[in-house]
Amino acid sequence: MTTIETVEREQVAWFSHQFATIGTNIERVIQGKRSVIDLIVTCLISEGHALIEDVPGVGKTLLAKSLARSIESDFQRIQFTPDLLPSDITGVSVWNRGSGEFEFKPGAIFANIVVGDEINRASPKTQAALLEAMEERQVTVDGTTRPLPPPFMVVATQNPLEHEGTYPLPEAQLDRFMMRLTIGYPSREKGLEILDTHGIRSMFESLTPVISDADVMRMVEIARQVHVSPAVKGYIIDVVEATRHHDEVLLGASPRSALFLQRVGRTKAASEGRDFVSPDDIKTVVEPVLAHRMALRPEAQMRGTTIREILESVLRQIPVPGSRTNRYCLPIVAGRRLVRVWPSSCCGSLSARPNCWRRGCF
Repeated sequence: MTTIETVEREQVAWFSHQFATIGTNIERVIQGKRSVIDLIVTCLISEGHALIEDVPGVGKTLLAKSLARSIESDFQRIQFTPDLLPSDITGVSVWNRGSGEFEFKPGAIFANIVVGDEINRASPKTQAALLEAMEERQVTVDGTTRPLPPPFMVVATQNPLEHEGTYPLPEAQLDRFMMRLTIGYPSREKGLEILDTHGIRSMFESLTPVISDADVMRMVEIARQVHVSPAVKGYIIDVVEATRHHDEVLLGASPRSALFLQRVGRTKAASEGRDFVSPDDIKTVVEPVLAHRMALRPEAQMRGTTIREILESVLRQIPVPGSRTNRYCLPIVAGRRLVRVWPSSCCGSLSARPNCWRRGCF
């Protein structure tokens, strides 16, 4: 028998307020991109890592630094270059003549928020230095394993257009990033605002922390308790499996991606003041969570098919729990009785809480 996660309404309200506060603070610097800001904050609270991939000059590094500046925690920035060594990231043992023994000097990875700028400019050997840290949140040097401080997040950036002198990230490392984000160009209106606010000096210089690392960990714990019903879990698996069986897909989404979808869904629900995950929470994050884990067959690439089109077709084909085309319910406990609740009667009101769809109908 599985244990149903519970979270208090007051906790969810506090979570939603803090989430909005972080986003608003970052938006002082990155204007007109609130959806991208919310995604990177969601990635942080979901205990994931983000890869920001876009053309030069749109604010990739600035977004990553603004997130780090908004949190009262340790921050390190690594400029990835072809001559960067793995020990520059993980640390190195140095002989101390005074004590007569080796002394460990921690690398830049020992921080809460680590920004890796132009990650694809480093050699594969150096890129691989991040694998253990990103997955296991620890670093092993000279046979000694050292844990990384929580919260821990790697925010990497790369330019998708310039390939000369770069080393594409291998699939194993791409899969460790919870999300791949693109910022895009601002609208004309926002472009004018950027000229006004950043024309004299950058707003980043005046950015101050709005939340402590302890409060971030509290948000992580609250997100872990957000309820995910069996039907929503089944929907996640259906979407992930559909990417593996699609005729035009060479490499589908991994099992790790299903876990990431569930984590992100929980955080998104809590950010909107809900203690339950709905199918819409999953649908809105499918592309940033799954797209970079998939690869198309050569013939699909020749036809000009994109990963986005594949994911859109998958979402159209998979029945959504509780929709009119998939009208079913699950048994839930009301007092000591087993009742069945149809989506049409699940109003979500407090008076109908035992029969609310968030308790199992979805």
